[in-house]
Amino acid sequence: MRVWRGLTVLAFGLALGLGIGVAQGAAAGCPEAAAKNDFLQVSTIRLWAGDAPGAKGTACEDVPWLTVLPPQEGQGNGSAVIVFPGGAYMMEASNLEGRQVANWFTSRGFTAFVLHYRLGKKYLLPVPLVDARRAVQLVRARARDYHLKADQIGVIGFSAGGHLAGLSSTQFVAGKADAEDPIERESSRPDFAVLGYPWIGGVSTNKAHLTYCVLADVMDQCEALQKAYSPDMFVTKDTPPTFIYHTTDDSVVPVEQALKYYEALLGAGVPVEMHIFAHGQHGSGLGMGNPSLDQWPGLLETWLRGRGLVGK
Repeated sequence: MRVWRGLTVLAFGLALGLGIGVAQGAAAGCPEAAAKNDFLQVSTIRLWAGDAPGAKGTACEDVPWLTVLPPQEGQGNGSAVIVFPGGAYMMEASNLEGRQVANWFTSRGFTAFVLHYRLGKKYLLPVPLVDARRAVQLVRARARDYHLKADQIGVIGFSAGGHLAGLSSTQFVAGKADAEDPIERESSRPDFAVLGYPWIGGVSTNKAHLTYCVLADVMDQCEALQKAYSPDMFVTKDTPPTFIYHTTDDSVVPVEQALKYYEALLGAGVPVEMHIFAHGQHGSGLGMGNPSLDQWPGLLETWLRGRGLVGK
């Protein structure tokens, strides 16, 4: 138990030490239904016009939304990415694993959407997954509005956000053609997925490493949750092409978790590329100036180009 506590302190201490913004509650501000900043060309859209399913209040933490960041005018390539910041499902690393990632994509012609999803003990799994699915459906439903190709919409997530990206890739829902809500007519399957140091084994009864079941105080439900929300257990041939990045000596999320997902993808015949760096702390985002880790976004760009997602 002492080992786990040390990892927990490291995980949250890292987030605080890096000055990561917490996109939750009053700290993030609660957007109106169509809040827009014309000066910065940034806007926010709520996932549901009214209360989100299962909402337990009307505060900002009860409202999931997308922040929309467009590419430079005239430079859009028709591709979109939805960003899932990490934070152990207790908070969101909205700067390091949100805005900075979105900026990287928009500079390459993508339209980027950063998801603020419901989390914490108030909103246990599967609520974050419900929000993630809706985000993909919403972007796909409004593809024409944002000059996007409906079959070039992907997700990227880090740590817990990587777990969520894995769940989105393996537990997507088909659209309902007769749904009254036009957004629900769209599939929530991402067309590609990028996972940065993903917390694939985050839902676990093993207290030797960081586990959602302890953080969320649901150890009594953990076995059932593990069976229901372990992405590696739900990989099929329909899981989207995936890019994975991790480090060997990640002391918060063992690299073996990502390897397990990689092997599941391989076994299902899903196109996958994985890069493992020898050294690097958890929560490194796009590299944070580390001479080695700064190289992984370049590898990602090569992969995206190879899939026809970069360039007009």
